[in-house]
Amino acid sequence: MYDPTVARLTYRALLGRRRAAILLVLPALLLLIAAGVRAFNGADDQMAAGVLGGFAIATMVPLIGVIAGTGAIGPEIDDGSIVYLLAKPVKRPVIVVTKLVVAIAVTMVFSAVPTLVAGYILNGNGQQIAVAYTVAALVASIAYAALFLLLGTVSRHAVVIGLVYALVWETLFGSLVPGARTLSVQQWSLALAERIGGEGMITSDVGLPLAVALLAGVTLLATGYAGRKLRTLTLAGEE
Repeated sequence: MYDPTVARLTYRALLGRRRAAILLVLPALLLLIAAGVRAFNGADDQMAAGVLGGFAIATMVPLIGVIAGTGAIGPEIDDGSIVYLLAKPVKRPVIVVTKLVVAIAVTMVFSAVPTLVAGYILNGNGQQIAVAYTVAALVASIAYAALFLLLGTVSRHAVVIGLVYALVWETLFGSLVPGARTLSVQQWSLALAERIGGEGMITSDVGLPLAVALLAGVTLLATGYAGRKLRTLTLAGEE
């Protein structure tokens, strides 16, 4: 279910000079914020949780997921070059799974790693806050990559739709509106972080068993539908 050639081409597309520069902006901003907060406020557990939860998990992770997930397949569909890839003797599910693995890896590296570093800068991992939010970033990366990879296969406006989803639903509604929080990848990932972090430091509106089930279900369904869509696209290309 993994093709090295497809993976190499996808990594090359995602980590080109322009896209890599965009991917680096948010992690760099997080680290600058963390350094500034530590310099002016010292080590503060509540402040660390606020920065990591309010910026890293609520904003940075979904936005990086948009870039990596849609970028793994969307541009190839838009410019028609996906047809050449589909003409290769590689099974369609292998193409989807390989691109998903690459998108997940890129999202994790550019979101979870800076989250961990920022957490240690903020409070030296007091109350296990850095580790807890890093785990949240890791699991959220999987779901976001799958969702936005699917979006890249079904819409030519995947980036715009993904940005609206990330900024409006996850960042705004997912943080502020009680009903919406239940249907937020952010809250599902925070359920794991809540179990790891110090008591009362991290909260989620979703219980851990349900959160795990939703994360797994969304990832599997999005991946399966993306594969189905790619098979339809193959037929259209052949016709």
